[in-house]
Amino acid sequence: MEKLAEELQKIRRDLHQNYAELSTQEFRTCQRIQELLKNLKRTKVFPIGKTGVMAVFEGKEKGKTIMLRADTDALPIEETNDFAHRSIDPNVSHKCGHDGHTTIMIGVAEMLEKNPINKGKIILLWQPAEENGMGAKAVLEDPQFENLKPDMVFALHNLPGFPLHKILYKDGAFTANVKSLIFDFHGKTAHAAEPEHGFNPAFAMAEILEKSKNLTHNRPQDENFFLITPVYADLGTKDYGISAGKGSLHLTIRSWSPQLFDQLTNELIEFAAQISERNNLKLAISWTQEFLSNQNDKKAVEIIQKSAEELNLNHQKIKDPFKWGEDFGLFTQKIPGAMFGIGSGENCPALHNPDYDFPDEITLTASKMFYQILKNAI
Repeated sequence: MEKLAEELQKIRRDLHQNYAELSTQEFRTCQRIQELLKNLKRTKVFPIGKTGVMAVFEGKEKGKTIMLRADTDALPIEETNDFAHRSIDPNVSHKCGHDGHTTIMIGVAEMLEKNPINKGKIILLWQPAEENGMGAKAVLEDPQFENLKPDMVFALHNLPGFPLHKILYKDGAFTANVKSLIFDFHGKTAHAAEPEHGFNPAFAMAEILEKSKNLTHNRPQDENFFLITPVYADLGTKDYGISAGKGSLHLTIRSWSPQLFDQLTNELIEFAAQISERNNLKLAISWTQEFLSNQNDKKAVEIIQKSAEELNLNHQKIKDPFKWGEDFGLFTQKIPGAMFGIGSGENCPALHNPDYDFPDEITLTASKMFYQILKNAI
């Protein structure tokens, strides 16, 4: 196992340095994964979802079909680390650990090659475009996925702030429902000295932001957790003699409950429509980057707990879900399964921070965990 750990570290650092690609652009990463798997004799490897990769292991005996998923895309973040495997792209880097997740699944493939599970069918998925919520949909809509029909699906995410190797899991919601709402306002420009002759969206935008603040209940421990975060705003132009005639406001919204999400977002949209009409503004509404909540199946969680116990890993059933969105939620909405976490260090920089780097120490642990889950689930 020590040799495998060294091999996986080299792979992970190569991916970090040379294969940081944005969502839906993971063409080189897709090719590299297939190259790394080309010597495996017990599996069928093929691209899926345009820039994803899938490996299917067929057992000799009948059994369940179990899918494990990793993600592959990077983020538009300039890296501040100065280590040898720093990203060669100054504008893109692996700041969520997907280079590590990809490597973990390569480790699982190596384990299955050397010690096959000769029952059922095992699907390993390297999913693209997790960060923009488009990857799971692309895989599910690929005709090649149609006949696979997994009985159960599993995924993990590394978790800064928790001890290295610690396994975290829970029943029900593991991550939030997350969706981004865009308001585009079209009014009428006027002279800045005579704004009464135009229709400026500024004050309507201010009222909507205030409404968003009032609707927010940012207490993750409560069932009615609901959070609206302003992420982008644009108003007029930098012409100081012109009263703005157009504006745009982007909000990211998250909750545990899909029902509460719909209820409160509908309230906000209705409010925005009323305010816009009152201010003689045309309002266009659109949505982007939808992440459905990861709904962990109870039986799948039991398999995760059992696997952690059998590997003598530090593990914990947590109470509250995580506030971030995860594209794996689309799978768990359709197929029984679960996402779990693995600690990436109490002092590890947070996800999406420019100084974050996936800890190589946990790669082999995570690969072993996935392999054990397969043995218990199949």
